[in-house]
Amino acid sequence: MLAQSFLFNLDAQLLFDTILLVVAVFVLMLIMSNMLFNPARKLLKDRQDKINSDIKNALDDKECAAALKAEYESKLKEIDKEAEAILSEARQKALKNEAKIVEDAKAEASRIIKRAQEEALLEKKHAMDDMKQEMIAIASLMAEKVVAASIDTTIQDTLVEETLKEMGDSTWQS
Repeated sequence: MLAQSFLFNLDAQLLFDTILLVVAVFVLMLIMSNMLFNPARKLLKDRQDKINSDIKNALDDKECAAALKAEYESKLKEIDKEAEAILSEARQKALKNEAKIVEDAKAEASRIIKRAQEEALLEKKHAMDDMKQEMIAIASLMAEKVVAASIDTTIQDTLVEETLKEMGDSTWQS
């Protein structure tokens, strides 16, 4: 009987202690699972959820950034179009101003030319009047000489008329 009580040369007390130890370890594992492993699993699950939500937020932010980028690029295109329109309008205004300035300059030049021509005509008339005065003075001197030489008045008138005809308008206009 002794051989029956010993299993693999183990006594009953050792077997009982081993079974009790296995049961205690199992119970301890259950308690540890509830107290330590479950909170650790919950912590890992929470961390995984946070990482997943951060990834989702990053993807949403990336989509939002892409939409903002597209909007920004479209606004840049609109700004470029507006700038081109403003430049075109400025060029047209500059061309109109240039045409107005040229037109004003031409009008001023024609006024200056007209005034110069009028002044030239006045000077010409003034010179003709001066020459007529000189002719009258010369005619008077000739008349004195004629009178001094005892020439009658008909000869004197003839001489004055001939002199005036010789020195007439064509002499003063050239």
